[in-house]
Amino acid sequence: MTTATLALSADPAAIAQLADAVCAGSELGAAQGRELLEVVPGPAQDALLAGARRIRAHFHGAALKCCSILNVKAGNCSENCSYCAQASGSTATSYDKTKWLPDEDIAAAAASSAANGAGALGLVAAWKGVKEGSQLEMVCKAVEKLAANGQVRADVSLGILESQVCADRLHQAGARVYGHNIETARSFYPSICSSHSFEDRLRTVEYIKKAGMGLCSGGIFGMGESRDQRIEFIEQLRYIQPDMIPINFLNPLQGTKLDHLPVMPADEALTTLATCRFMLPDRNLMVAGGKEVVFGARLAEVLDAGINAIMVGNYLTSLGTPGEFWNEQAAARGLALTPE
Repeated sequence: MTTATLALSADPAAIAQLADAVCAGSELGAAQGRELLEVVPGPAQDALLAGARRIRAHFHGAALKCCSILNVKAGNCSENCSYCAQASGSTATSYDKTKWLPDEDIAAAAASSAANGAGALGLVAAWKGVKEGSQLEMVCKAVEKLAANGQVRADVSLGILESQVCADRLHQAGARVYGHNIETARSFYPSICSSHSFEDRLRTVEYIKKAGMGLCSGGIFGMGESRDQRIEFIEQLRYIQPDMIPINFLNPLQGTKLDHLPVMPADEALTTLATCRFMLPDRNLMVAGGKEVVFGARLAEVLDAGINAIMVGNYLTSLGTPGEFWNEQAAARGLALTPE
């Protein structure tokens, strides 16, 4: 660690000045972001979290957006993503495998999502991606029915898109946002997945944007990446400019290839969230999967790190937290839960 890193990561006044500069329009450099990742509990972290909240208020006000997802096709995935219980080669048994869910199950999930305060429901499928033909048309019919239902916005997260035709057809069917995480830094990606490439993911991002759908794209911290790679990942997100950035933390589920890794310490996760806010001040930052495992009884503290969106309800293969909890915690902090 350099002397400069020590100076900034231990200097509350300098961190506060950095937050003021971000609010005034300055872009935080990668080197400064890297220094912030070294902040530990104490006065410096207090200043970092306070600065992140100030940046949030400046760019996003007091609204806390929320959305939810539905695992509409679970298990038997062909891809070998090391973090995923549904991946090829995983022996995880913590979830039920299903084929594409019937329309009535999707409608029930839409009603539950709306009751939890979510304005959007993302249909997530465990497969490589959507191909032209019967598969695409099956998906589009489900999207059309969800969109026509009207209780929540119809979003999708369907993996790699084969072509621009697929993206355009999904948008035509009513999909308004496409979720497609880039997951981690380009330099670390080959350690996480080899069945498709980082470039495949970026190509899908291009299709999504060209189709006119909103882009929801983030990734996972705590998969064994270095702090330098965390900054590389944040820089890549800054480049592709998603409308919403879901920030997940590794939940090392038994049977996955990363089940040997430790859970990220809560304070390190808070510092990481706040650093994301400093570097991505005008983006919607949503804390999503893994937060219950990482923060435990300290779960509500994610709201103190500058995030402005939250995923309510359950995840793909693990349980989440209901909207009532977030309503109470948001109100206690002067935030208002609002549909995304």
